[in-house]
Amino acid sequence: MKREVAIVIPALNEAATIGQVVKSVTGIARVIVVDDGSSDDTGEIAGKNGADVVRLDINRGYDGALQAGFERADALKCDYVITLDADGQHPQEMISAYIDQLEGGMDLVLGVRDKLQRFSEHVFAFLASRFFKISDPLCGMKGYRLTLYRALGHFDSYGSVGTELALHAVSSGAKFIQLPIETRERADQPRFSRIVRANWIILRAAIIGISRFGFRKR
Repeated sequence: MKREVAIVIPALNEAATIGQVVKSVTGIARVIVVDDGSSDDTGEIAGKNGADVVRLDINRGYDGALQAGFERADALKCDYVITLDADGQHPQEMISAYIDQLEGGMDLVLGVRDKLQRFSEHVFAFLASRFFKISDPLCGMKGYRLTLYRALGHFDSYGSVGTELALHAVSSGAKFIQLPIETRERADQPRFSRIVRANWIILRAAIIGISRFGFRKR
C-alpha cells in the first residue's frame, strides 16, 4: 500500500526562496507550507507553486509553525512527515533517501549537517550525543513516522527548536537512523538574527530536553 508523505516547511518572510524550494519537491510528496504570519508574499508564492498553505495570522515562531504543519499532516492522514527549511539550505535530493528509510521501517530519520553555526549548537550536539547518541539534534531536516507525533500528542511544548519530538521518540526506543547532509549557503538572513538571543534559546532547549528525556531507560 502506498504511504502518504508530507513535506512540512515552516516559512516566515521567505518570499525570495520559497517558490524554488516548493518547486523542487513538488511531485515527490505532498508539500505543506506554514506561512508563519509573514509580512511579504511567502504564502501566495508557495501556493502558486503547488503547496498546501497553512496561514497563521499571528507569528507563532519556528516550533509553533511546525506544530501547525504536523496538525495539517495529521488531519490529512499522512503516514510520514519530512521537515524542511524554507531558505534553501537543505538538499532536496536527499528526500528520497529519507522516504526509503521510513518505508524500510525506521521511525525517525535525522539529518547530520556538515557544519554547525553557533557555540550553543555545539553544546547541544555534545549533550545529545552523550544522552541520546544523536549527532545533530538541531538539523531542521528530519523525517518522522507520524505515529510518533500521535503518541506524544504534540510536536512541541516548550520551545525546543524542533527537537522535542525527536528526543522523546529516541528516549522511548524508536528506531532511528542518521544521514549526513551537505548544507548550502542561505539566500537570505538567518532567522535568529541576534547571536546572544539565539544561543540562549538553543541552550534553554537543550537543558529542558535533557532534563525531560535524557535520563529515561531505553
